[in-house]
Amino acid sequence: MDRIIKILFFAFIVRPIVFIVLGLNIQNRQKLPLEGGAVIAANHNSHLDTMVIMSLYPLSKIHKIRPVAAADYFMKNKFISWISINCIGIIPLNRTGSSSLDELFRGCHQALDNGDILILFPEGSRGAPEKMSRFKKGLYYLLKNKKQIPVIPIAMQGLGNSLPKGEALFVPFNCNVNIGDAINVPNSSKEFNNQLKRFFDDQNLSP
Repeated sequence: MDRIIKILFFAFIVRPIVFIVLGLNIQNRQKLPLEGGAVIAANHNSHLDTMVIMSLYPLSKIHKIRPVAAADYFMKNKFISWISINCIGIIPLNRTGSSSLDELFRGCHQALDNGDILILFPEGSRGAPEKMSRFKKGLYYLLKNKKQIPVIPIAMQGLGNSLPKGEALFVPFNCNVNIGDAINVPNSSKEFNNQLKRFFDDQNLSP
């Protein structure tokens, strides 16, 4: 039932907005991972970021795409929680700092073991429109013991102008989406973040 709800939500609400109202220029779509476990690492300027990435997938795959999202925001009331879990399929992450790393990432590890594709934002939260914040180390620690999991970087430009942080209404804006080559997780968070940074530097998006 959850799978059907998610397909209908994207087919009749999300995808028409993304592809008709916004308009996307997609580069290197063939690099998008179609099978999991895998992780997509993208820059984060807008609530639309997740919806755009998920809309790149065929509806037959949409149930396998799992955004990792802050529990304190997306689980704050029953309505938002229901939409987040049933329509989007988020994996809620407890950001209070009260959990061990094993507890914090348990849902993510289970999803990866199940062959799901996770969407994460190395910045941790939305930054200023069309600007990147410094990368945090959470993504590295998530995959530190799962180095066989590929990380695919995606750079998005224009969405920060469509629905920037602090705004409730979006405006039509042409957006660019560039999908990079898969990155293997190295032995240090510094080198991992440097690899990600090089990709975003090439797209003129630098923290």
